[in-house]
Amino acid sequence: MKSHYRVVVIGGGVVGASVLYHLAKFGWSDVCLIERKVLTAGSSWHAAGGFHALNADPNIAALQAYTIDLLSEIERESGQSVGMHMTGGLTLAGTPERWEWLQSAYRVFQTIGIEDCRLVTPEEAVALNPVMSGDGILGGLWADREGYIDTTGTVQAYAGAAKKHGATVVENNRVLELNQTADGWQVVTEKGTVTCEHVVNAAGLWAKQVGRMAGVELPVSPLNHHYLITDSIPEVAALDHELPMTVDLEGFTYMRQDQKGMLVGIYEIDHDHWMQDGAPWEYGFELQQEDLGRIENELMLGFQRYPCLNDVGIKTWVNGAFTFSPDGNPLVGPVPGKRGYWAACAVMAGFLQGGGVGKSLAEWMIHGEPEADVYGMDVARYGKYAENRRYIRETTGQFYSRRFVMTYPNEQLPAGRPLKMAPAHDAMTAAGCKWGVSWDLEVPLYFAPDGFEETPTLKRSNAFDIVAEECRVLREGVGLLDITGFSRFEVSGPRAEAWLNRIMASRLPAPGRAKLAPMLSETGKLKGDLTVLNWGDGTYWIMGSYYLRTWHMPWFDDHMEDGVTVRDLGEEICGFAVVGPKSQAVVEKLTEQDISRLGFMGCGAFDIGLVSAKVARMSVTGEKGYEINCRYGDHIALRRMLLEAGTSEGIRECGFNAMLSTRLEKSFGIWSAEFTQGYTPGMTGMDRWIDWNKDFIGKEAALAERDGNGPAQVQVTLEIDAVDADASGYEPIWSGGERVGFVTSGGYGHTLGKSLAMALVNRDKAEVGTELSVHVVGVERAAKVIAPSPHDPQGKAMRS
Repeated sequence: MKSHYRVVVIGGGVVGASVLYHLAKFGWSDVCLIERKVLTAGSSWHAAGGFHALNADPNIAALQAYTIDLLSEIERESGQSVGMHMTGGLTLAGTPERWEWLQSAYRVFQTIGIEDCRLVTPEEAVALNPVMSGDGILGGLWADREGYIDTTGTVQAYAGAAKKHGATVVENNRVLELNQTADGWQVVTEKGTVTCEHVVNAAGLWAKQVGRMAGVELPVSPLNHHYLITDSIPEVAALDHELPMTVDLEGFTYMRQDQKGMLVGIYEIDHDHWMQDGAPWEYGFELQQEDLGRIENELMLGFQRYPCLNDVGIKTWVNGAFTFSPDGNPLVGPVPGKRGYWAACAVMAGFLQGGGVGKSLAEWMIHGEPEADVYGMDVARYGKYAENRRYIRETTGQFYSRRFVMTYPNEQLPAGRPLKMAPAHDAMTAAGCKWGVSWDLEVPLYFAPDGFEETPTLKRSNAFDIVAEECRVLREGVGLLDITGFSRFEVSGPRAEAWLNRIMASRLPAPGRAKLAPMLSETGKLKGDLTVLNWGDGTYWIMGSYYLRTWHMPWFDDHMEDGVTVRDLGEEICGFAVVGPKSQAVVEKLTEQDISRLGFMGCGAFDIGLVSAKVARMSVTGEKGYEINCRYGDHIALRRMLLEAGTSEGIRECGFNAMLSTRLEKSFGIWSAEFTQGYTPGMTGMDRWIDWNKDFIGKEAALAERDGNGPAQVQVTLEIDAVDADASGYEPIWSGGERVGFVTSGGYGHTLGKSLAMALVNRDKAEVGTELSVHVVGVERAAKVIAPSPHDPQGKAMRS
């Protein structure tokens, strides 16, 4: 072990070994992995080792596919067998809703290029796995590239291949302290002190403690997980092929062959946290005693699915811990506020996702950003609120218990909620508000009559008519919408304008004006679809998506310069939007200033009743509207005054569901759908806001796209011949049997009475009138490209 390395990776499980391998392979060979015991001495040695295609996040599913491809490569490079068993895999559906979901998921896999899978009938499923009972099966999804590997061999292969690229592996050497220095980090170990530029926390069950060494409280917790291995089974031994990996979603089990027997794993409803503050340092190759009472119900379902289990003995029980994040996805990337400190932990499915995690983190370190959009596993998707112990316990437990439970897109899950609430939350609840959650904040979805409960569904919900009425109010009258769920950053200082000019690709607004502002990375990909407001007093606001607060702030900090201060106002400022053709009449009653002089995209300071507010004339709905920003302490009074002032105009409170419907009718994109860090301005139409006459971050790459061949796919609006369901995202789009694009978001346009979607399609299919088709909840529906902004295409309502 040397005294200095460029990178020190802490943790010798599959994730740490993958990170080490990718760093060395990509050219950073001066890297060292430090493991407190020996490689795999954590969760890796007792993992079941299965790999499969399914993931609810298509970007992570694509990284899983990368990992599967990588396994054979590291085997060749290292000379170490990974024990690959490419058995194929079955995912079973046992309810009509699950079967619909599986058919829909199959189409999503087509969107992301996973072609080696197909839907199967119950009879076909039983033929593929002849030892299982077909009782209750409605259908299944078969994937060619599923199976299992030898977990210990795989970790050794990653490490061996890394060493051949020049990396160092040091075992039996626990890290004792981490100290940040001006140039990086000092890593104090049992065998001496090492300095480095970067530290990677890949410590698995010990990620919590290694985080705390750096003053970081990671939202992770270990939970125990059971599987069993049987003695030899005659029915299995008699087969001339290996059983496929099989996931029985309604039975809460997964199964694979193990020699001539079976391995059956269980995701039980009654979850069991273990050592929430991290595993003991001396822990390694131990397990917890099996707890059969806790898993009894799910175990019985497994024995019913595989009747042959009733006649054989159980050779081994495994009850071991894995580390989970609140949403079950990994925590990867630079930790905000700790320069040079990187997370690569909470990778619950390490042998499935470890390759993709290692690749993305290495690209991030070396090139400044990963090739793929990995927001779904970015550690910055959580804020300080997620450090709370009860929040971690509730959310990680909820994820574990729902691992195989059907979750619907309109379902609101309870763990970790309610946490942060706008001041008028209780009054809005009394008025019928139904709440969703964005980051830590409760956000209004819609307002319903007493006793109403929304039914979880993949199709149009029983709240459909309620949202339709709110859309009518926004289009024809006046609606009141809580906008606490927008992010706000204050930019000030003598170089505020110069800094904004560099970081934003658009022209900056004049004093008293607001402007849409794309923000780009150095490679020309999007980093934000933001709005910049110039208050005319030397200060600016940047407004965007509330849940991106800790994602955007590190970007601002990383590109900071002297003479500029950026402050997150998310704990200080909230507000309401007054939206609709009668909005001006309501606001006029509350201000003695001439609000009529505030034109479209204008902004300024106004007294709204007793509240001193910052007001912007803009609206996500495409209607005339005023966004009224106030202090948290003024929120209750502001709501009360606006409702009273709007009584004669028939003002009604509305929620985000209506806002999302109306924005689709205007072809207004949103982040995480039309705009992501994987897309470019040319793909999304954001290039129309770029000021090409100035210098800005990402200009060279953006010019190359503009002046080159252009993007292969571009954004369009679709009208879909849907019946009882609407597109939501990632559904494939077809032309003559050829896949030509995919949906970025969709829903029902209540004003137009049409099912709409926004989509990325091949440029030659983007012309208005082009006939296409799209799968909606697994059913192919006719679609056509329509002109953008089908409602009020000239934007007269916004500008009136």
